[in-house]
Amino acid sequence: MLTAEALQLAEEQGLDLVEVAPNEKPPVCRVMDYGKYKYQQSKRLQQAKKKQKVISVKEIKLRPKTEEHDYQFKSEHVRRFLEDGHKAKVTVVFRGREMAHTEIGRRMLDRIVEDMEDISTVEQTPRQEGRNMSLVLSPRSA
Repeated sequence: MLTAEALQLAEEQGLDLVEVAPNEKPPVCRVMDYGKYKYQQSKRLQQAKKKQKVISVKEIKLRPKTEEHDYQFKSEHVRRFLEDGHKAKVTVVFRGREMAHTEIGRRMLDRIVEDMEDISTVEQTPRQEGRNMSLVLSPRSA
């Protein structure tokens, strides 16, 4: 159908001529109410957004000199984050001369992984980024 005929047909019906597939030979157009179409699209997007689950990353910071009680306290926070369905990022922060003993931080992160292995999986293995060493744990799917 010619473009002029299609436009006239759309105007007679009080609708719009919308180009659906511009890259086709010949281009494909459709007669429809464009305002109503845009409204339905936005409603569909809102429904999809409402149904999706948002997973956030919660972070816990430790130091190589963190004592046992503080470690236990912070590991309970990590456990709670994972049980709530969030990802947990555990970071060991090194200061000054502590940089010479990064193996202490690595052992702490390995211990966290071991303590949380029943409810989590390691998403990102421990890696050094400047003065920080971090790993990301994600909740184990049921």
